Amino acid sequence: MTWAVEATGLKKTYPSKDGEVEAVRGVDLQVRTGEVFGFLGPNGAGKSTTVRMLTTLLTITAGTATVAGVDVAREPDAVRRKIGVALQEAGLDDRQTGRELLTLQARLFGSSPSQAKELAQKQLELVDLLEAGDRVIKGYSGGMKRRLDLATALVHEPEVLFLDEPTTGLDPASRLTVWDEVRRINARGTTVFLTTQYLEEADQLCDRLAIIDGGRIVLEGTPADLKADLRSRRGGEPTLDDVFLDATGRTRTRVAGQVEEVQA
Repeated sequence: MTWAVEATGLKKTYPSKDGEVEAVRGVDLQVRTGEVFGFLGPNGAGKSTTVRMLTTLLTITAGTATVAGVDVAREPDAVRRKIGVALQEAGLDDRQTGRELLTLQARLFGSSPSQAKELAQKQLELVDLLEAGDRVIKGYSGGMKRRLDLATALVHEPEVLFLDEPTTGLDPASRLTVWDEVRRINARGTTVFLTTQYLEEADQLCDRLAIIDGGRIVLEGTPADLKADLRSRRGGEPTLDDVFLDATGRTRTRVAGQVEEVQA
């Protein structure tokens, strides 16, 4: 088995006036090459902290991690060349056009001017922004900005794409569009590590998922297997919402027309 992401005993602690705060408390993960792996949990569960360690944005307090076969702590620069990262807040310059941003990103990863131009065109086509490519980003909708952020993370053709809650704050139609883009990206062979608070999103997109709570993995498996396990214990036709509640004891709310979000 080839692992795109592998972590053992991953920990992150922060100093505080009362001692230390444990944000991540010994996470073990194995993500297969070519799959969409979901990381599910409520706010403060340790999702984003784990992603920031795996993507070299935070130092690792303890444990080990490799991404695309490269040790995260020992060779962070090599890891960055193999990954794409789209965090919750899109890092876009509203004064640029989409094409200018993608061209600049390609140049930063070492492409020649002509190569960068070709890559920008390719990524605009991939995320269905070709017609908007020469407009300034300030005029883009929230969904368009999120898709452009995906394109910037893919411009150097990474082996692993990390998406940290890519649809938070989007309307239902825009969320479905981003789901389609994630499926298309994965179909091209890119491994996707997706963190989300949305249960339906994980159910729709993920081959396997892990549920994290309080800095620890509390459940892991395919959506179908996790629901089947709960069905065997409780009967009925459980949803992934029910699986989450069974594993963590959280409550839930639903807003009409939106997918469900777990709450602390």
